[in-house]
Amino acid sequence: MDIQHCGSSILISATGELDEGAGEVLQRALNHVTRDERDLLVDLHAVAAMDVDGLLHLLILHRRAERMRLRVLVTGWQPQPQQCMATVAGIPGPRAGTGERYALAGFRRLLEEKAQRARDRADFADGWLPRV
Repeated sequence: MDIQHCGSSILISATGELDEGAGEVLQRALNHVTRDERDLLVDLHAVAAMDVDGLLHLLILHRRAERMRLRVLVTGWQPQPQQCMATVAGIPGPRAGTGERYALAGFRRLLEEKAQRARDRADFADGWLPRV
C-alpha cells in the first residue's frame, strides 16, 4: 500500500490482495488529513484479489473519509474484486458492473450489511462467536 499526499488529494495505491491485513494500513491513510485536502483516490489497478474482510475495510475507509468531508473515488477495479462484491451483494453472473455501482451510497450500504453478515457467519462456522 502506497499513500501519497498530492496537493488537495490523497492517493492510496493498493497492490496484491485486499484482505484482513489491509485494515490497519487503510485506516492510517486518513490519520494525517488536513483541512486543505478534499479528495481521496483509491487506486485498485494492482489489486488482484479481495475477500470479504478487505471489502469491509474498504467500505469503512470510504465511510470515514466521507465523514471527514473528503470526496472519494475508487478506481481500477479488477475482475476478482468485482466478482467478490457481486457475490456479497447477491448479484449473479460475472462482470456484474459492481465497480460502477460502488460509487452509489445505497449500494455501499447494502454491501456493508451483507459483507458483515457473511463475515459473522464465517466466524461462527470457524468456531468463533460473531463480532459484536
